[in-house]
Amino acid sequence: MEKDAVVGFIGDLRSETTLPMARLLSVYGYTQSPIVRANNQNLSFILLTSLMFSLLCVFLFIGRPVDITCMLRQICFGIFFTVAVSSVLAKTIIVCIAFKATRPDSSWRKCMGVKLPYSVVLVCSSIQVLNAVIWLSVSPPYQELNLDYPGKIIFQCNEGSVLAFYLMLGYMGFLAALSFVLAFMVRTLPDIYNEAKYITFSMLVFCSVWICAIPAYLSSTGKNMVIVEIFAILSSGGGILSCMFLPKCYNILIKPELSSKGHSLQKIVRKN
Repeated sequence: MEKDAVVGFIGDLRSETTLPMARLLSVYGYTQSPIVRANNQNLSFILLTSLMFSLLCVFLFIGRPVDITCMLRQICFGIFFTVAVSSVLAKTIIVCIAFKATRPDSSWRKCMGVKLPYSVVLVCSSIQVLNAVIWLSVSPPYQELNLDYPGKIIFQCNEGSVLAFYLMLGYMGFLAALSFVLAFMVRTLPDIYNEAKYITFSMLVFCSVWICAIPAYLSSTGKNMVIVEIFAILSSGGGILSCMFLPKCYNILIKPELSSKGHSLQKIVRKN
């Protein structure tokens, strides 16, 4: 039974980690679609790629821990997830500025540009990378033996600097909360390609998962801590994927007429 459960878990894990690649390929095949072009396709590619690597990091949590996997699993997870959340934040900022810069004399037009979203992703991700470098330099994670259980020796990872670990999680939570607040403010603005409502739901799922997971993580020991963190990574990553890209994939693959230029012009005329 235990072996079947492990095989089933690995199968679910493989399907979860292949979803970003499948959606990346589906979006890449429709780069000229209005809905893809309007939602900044390059940022979408960065988001999907970082989510794919974030979910693949789960495999570092499986198996007997050694020093190198103990160091890599938290660092890689933190950096890749920060890139993903930073991409969502960059998308949110673009939506906010786009609606602020509707008038020709608006000062917000100076903020519009190709470099802005990439600068947001680069700066936000660099802060997490800096935290990771300091963490590895001062007190890196390492393998330890847990002898608290009579008759058992449990190999587990010690996070080293607990402060750096929670700074990593707290920084991701801050970026997600900032994205949620900004997206919530512009979620009802009238635009056919406004993805703020999708960002709102995705960040709500992300924050809800980690708010529930952190108390469970703190109250767990041994392999249960690993299970909780794996569940949180898969749930939050799957939530962002589903909320951000399922509606777009539906419009592109199932209802392509909804994302055509003709349909867009009809909706604009109907609103006016």
